[in-house]
Amino acid sequence: MRLSLPRRRASAADSLKRVSETPLRALAPANDPAFENVWDELVYRGLVHVSTDAEALRAALGGDPLTYYCGFDPTAPSLHLGNLVQLLLLRRIQLAGHKPLGLVGGSTGLIGDPRPTAERTLNTKETVADWVARLRAQVERFLSFDGENAARIVNNLDWTAPLSAIDFLREIGKHYRVGTMLKKEAVAARLNSDAGISYTEFSYQILQGLDYLELYRQYDCVLQTGGSDQWGNLTSGTDLIHRVEGRPVHAIGTPLITNSDGTKFGKSEGNAIWLDADMCSPYAFYQFWLGTGDADVIARLKVFTFLTSAEIAEYEQLVEAEPFRRAAQKRLAAEVTTFVHGPDATAKVIAASEALFGQGDLTALDSVVLRSALTELPHTEAPAETTVVQALVDTGLVSSVSEARRAIAQGGVTLDGARVESDDALVTGALPGGVSVLRRGKKTLAGVFLA
Repeated sequence: MRLSLPRRRASAADSLKRVSETPLRALAPANDPAFENVWDELVYRGLVHVSTDAEALRAALGGDPLTYYCGFDPTAPSLHLGNLVQLLLLRRIQLAGHKPLGLVGGSTGLIGDPRPTAERTLNTKETVADWVARLRAQVERFLSFDGENAARIVNNLDWTAPLSAIDFLREIGKHYRVGTMLKKEAVAARLNSDAGISYTEFSYQILQGLDYLELYRQYDCVLQTGGSDQWGNLTSGTDLIHRVEGRPVHAIGTPLITNSDGTKFGKSEGNAIWLDADMCSPYAFYQFWLGTGDADVIARLKVFTFLTSAEIAEYEQLVEAEPFRRAAQKRLAAEVTTFVHGPDATAKVIAASEALFGQGDLTALDSVVLRSALTELPHTEAPAETTVVQALVDTGLVSSVSEARRAIAQGGVTLDGARVESDDALVTGALPGGVSVLRRGKKTLAGVFLA
């Protein structure tokens, strides 16, 4: 669906004032009232890369409440940005009145979805059980468990653990054809690699098909969502239900999110952006979104926020007219961080971000947030009585003691917001948490943690 913009477009200044004053809506997400059917909104947001019959899906999503699900395998102790696409999709469809099932893969996590290049390392049952509990708690944060369409969390270990190998082969395996399984993209890629593929991972698509069949039987679940790279596994379930139960069911595959330059989205210097605050601090999470390029930010607003199409159109205008203000990036970072980490954490990281760059009071910052922010900058641990000169060298803001002294003499160094006047000045650790912030010039910052 293609939206038509209003005839009279507001000026960039008017738009900036209006959108900057709009409160964050991440705690009370709502679908865009401009769309009568949630399917049309999903298409507008670019969330449908592939699907079963589109017209039948649109009719189903526009009709009586249906039950749908998405699965999350515990292959790590936290979900990441790729999973966030699915969590938001689950929430959008729930807001349209449908009933979500969040599946945490206690059994499929013991097997592992085939990767294109090499076999996964199997984790212990104890590790997988711990990760199941962690992921379940994360999934629960994104869904509503109230009302007639309350969410439900399920674990596929509940129905696979009691199933014997003989029963699995007789009741499920007989419905699969090896030739069809070999054509699945992930399997084909592995067969053409030096690593090959084990029977264990080859069987993964059967287990995922079993999940869909079981959820269909227990809850009348008729829609599964997932990434488009999982399409073979998604259709494993739709095909199985059609064979066994004789009923058509649905699947939606979302696009893999990439940056405009083709690079992988969700990576920061080689590390995944996790949803767990202990694995990726709210400050680092916020900064990741704040760094979104102009070419990508509108698409990110569509996928990762609940801003309406009208609001997004205004931000698109601002990106074109006044890109230096980075209004769209600031809104994106604030919305997603609030949705994942809550409004209090978001307010603290925004305050820290502004104070570090001279727009706030460093002494008023939360100590935990300040320390986590400084770990994202060049930093060093230093004993008491460390000079600013030495700290400048240790943090890498200068390359030598003589350069440090010249920078101080030229008035270009501040400590905790105050200009350093003397080579003998000491790092005080006067900020919350016993830290100090060094600045050389206007934008080059470093942290010092006093031992």
